[in-house]
Amino acid sequence: MFTINVEKECGCFKKSSYDNNMSFESKDDALIQARLMESHMNQKFCQSHLFTLTEDGTNFQIAVENRAKASSGGCCGGGHCS
Repeated sequence: MFTINVEKECGCFKKSSYDNNMSFESKDDALIQARLMESHMNQKFCQSHLFTLTEDGTNFQIAVENRAKASSGGCCGGGHCS
């Protein structure tokens, strides 16, 4: 049995159709689902967290970290401030 575990269920995860600790008979099925989840959560959730997938034998762990806030420093990022 292969399991996908989301380390911390943020508000976006709780509102999503995903379940935590999903189990699969096939490692390939679990890996495909875990990668889809990681990609979807990084692209479609509110962008305050970064989701990272790791594998440990029969477990796929999706870690949750706060995204670093971009510092504008008064610059628009156009490359002409320096």
